[in-house]
Amino acid sequence: MEKNQVIITKDRGLISISGEDSKDFLQNLISNDINKTDNENAIFSGIFTPQGKYLFEFFVIKNNEQFFLECYENDITDLIAFLNKFKLRSKITIKNLSTEYGVAIISNEKFKELQSELNSKVNVISFRDSPIFLDPRSNNLGARIISTTEKLYLSIKKLGLKTTDGESYVNIAHEQGIPVTNLDRLRDQLFGIEANFEELNGIDFKKGCYIGQENTSRMKLRGKIRRKLLPVTIIEDDNDEEIKLEKNTIGKILIKKPKTFALIKLFDPDIKSFANKEIQAGNKKLIINYPKFLNS
Repeated sequence: MEKNQVIITKDRGLISISGEDSKDFLQNLISNDINKTDNENAIFSGIFTPQGKYLFEFFVIKNNEQFFLECYENDITDLIAFLNKFKLRSKITIKNLSTEYGVAIISNEKFKELQSELNSKVNVISFRDSPIFLDPRSNNLGARIISTTEKLYLSIKKLGLKTTDGESYVNIAHEQGIPVTNLDRLRDQLFGIEANFEELNGIDFKKGCYIGQENTSRMKLRGKIRRKLLPVTIIEDDNDEEIKLEKNTIGKILIKKPKTFALIKLFDPDIKSFANKEIQAGNKKLIINYPKFLNS
């Protein structure tokens, strides 16, 4: 993605949570620490099942006295229903703002330029009263603008940005090992910690209880993470979800298009013996990529 390009997303939605109990409400549900979120910092987080399995993922941005959850659009209805289920007597208001707001992605270089113009070093800046925040998962994924639809296009024009399609962004995200499309296909298919939430700054192991916290922490402490969600490059395909190496099933494809992601075993055999190499897996020919963040 070039410096002066912008992607207007077509598959992102926005939920607002406001009210005096909104902070405590979110803190009891999400995998990250809501206290890290303020007008200068945004977080990546998720909601897991009680067993610690992946349900939803989103960015959390504090906007004045409310919180924005910027999430995959296909999750909006189910996510709002989930939040309402836990609302009980909490003094909060939950709204779907997806028809009123848009989300755009700009390059990391453009974000740094705006920081410099504002003489700011924080990860959330404001432009024409719209928050722009650096992607907490990876600087390589740039920054995101959240704005009312009308103001969004005016801001893009004011910034001198040229719109481009999202293909390059999807490609970069795949190279980084981060799925950004068809996220609903991950739901309840793997544990949040297997979906790389720890490496992508989406889990805080020091915060208090949240849904799925007990099993997530147990897996971390006992080193029981045996599988990881990894990007896969398909060269020849047989349309089978299973990935086999010789006679051993080593993984399962969870997201097929536009870019493939699979849940891959890390041991027996050791993934380092076949990662980043072209392999024949049954009737498939593919490369299982091992992102750099997993080596950190």
